[in-house]
Amino acid sequence: MSSITIVLMALPFFLGFAIYLLPKLDRYLALIGAIASLGYALLVFIQPSPLTLQFLDNFGVTLTIDSLSGYFILTNALVTLAVLFYCWASDKTAFFYAQILMLHGSVNATFICSDFISLYVALEVSGIAAFLLIAYPRNDRSIWVALRYLFISNTAMLFYLVGAVLVYKANHSFSFAGLEQVPPEAIALLFVGLLVKGGIFVSGLWLPLTHSESETPVSALLSGAVVKAGVYPLVRCALMVEEVEPIVRIFGVATALLGVCYAVFEKDTKRVLASSTTSQLGLILAAPEVGGFYALTHGLVKALLFLIAGNLPSRDLKELQNQPLRTSIWITLVVASFSISGFPLLAGFGAKMLTLKNLVSWQVILMNIAIVGTATVYAKFIFLPHQKPENSDRIKLGFWLAAILLLGGLIVANAVYVEAYTVVNITKALVKIALGWLAYFFIIRRITLKLPRALENFDHLIGAMSLMSILLFWMVLA
Repeated sequence: MSSITIVLMALPFFLGFAIYLLPKLDRYLALIGAIASLGYALLVFIQPSPLTLQFLDNFGVTLTIDSLSGYFILTNALVTLAVLFYCWASDKTAFFYAQILMLHGSVNATFICSDFISLYVALEVSGIAAFLLIAYPRNDRSIWVALRYLFISNTAMLFYLVGAVLVYKANHSFSFAGLEQVPPEAIALLFVGLLVKGGIFVSGLWLPLTHSESETPVSALLSGAVVKAGVYPLVRCALMVEEVEPIVRIFGVATALLGVCYAVFEKDTKRVLASSTTSQLGLILAAPEVGGFYALTHGLVKALLFLIAGNLPSRDLKELQNQPLRTSIWITLVVASFSISGFPLLAGFGAKMLTLKNLVSWQVILMNIAIVGTATVYAKFIFLPHQKPENSDRIKLGFWLAAILLLGGLIVANAVYVEAYTVVNITKALVKIALGWLAYFFIIRRITLKLPRALENFDHLIGAMSLMSILLFWMVLA
């Protein structure tokens, strides 16, 4: 298993460079990289005990492979495969597929890191690859969005790097476990970097614009897999260090509520999905013990929703209410919306029940509000009009292959927590969905309210990082 892990880490980068030598095989090489990750993730689940690899004893450079890593790597593999299917018949160049592999490999690396310095390297590589993919269309808008992402990401990683140095100074090791014996400012700086990278709370408000303005397959990759590279270390630290778990839970709840508030009042489909991503990341952090399973279910459904959004006739929800969708697309959209709303028979139901089961008492009411809010958000999509197409335009085969893969994953993943299927749980889930739909019909649909986007401004995002570091410092001291 140790050798396989090292090969898995190197393979996407090797294949990415090979694409430049064999550009005609770009799609196939990218496919091999994603399938290899899928096989490795499944192997992680069947190994009897967690695997720990220590490379540099003096620096505490350590890799940990367990079921938590497995869920995140599986998410990355399935989302990347779906994106490759979606792009298969497109005119994307070898450069695009090479960057997909670089991003895939670096995100996988973050999911097995247990020390701050190797995590820093993996996050930086993923940031550069994501920047190149966002800027891929090469128009003014995409270049500005990509540069904005890169600048914010790099600024956050400066905070993180200083925090990592302080951890090493205190422990002579970069290991996550060293957080127990570091000064408060080290935790504050590290967490600021990770909160920004993970799109958490106000420091993550760069996410709606970046994810909504990227090309459809890139949006699916970013929201489905890449943003979890910043969330995974927070979950891992919460599980390893008892003192930081309450902080992670607090930010989880705050992020879930903030994201759902923005998503409820958005009228642009891609911004609705991007704001919902923020909210769902909060649900992952709210119960770190089961964050891996929730990350898997969210990654699959959000990638699917972004791919569907790319095939809608408009991004404006008001226009879509007067422009019936193709019935086949609408059915796919409804199934995905049901899953993320927590409807039984789909993986979102089990993930939400498992999360609720692992909340502490003060979180329960707030997270139930966030879940009802999620049902309200996705009622916007479920109740869109639809009809059979009058013209002969067909949806590309690649879209349907991606949709089948992701929907199949949502159905199969439903088996992870079959204990959730009790009469009480099913009733609770249906009641929350009903309340969300009622809120949509009687409140949200009848009002026109646009939340201010001032906090998403570039200069405000940088200022938010400083305020977050002060808040974190205070929380650690408390």
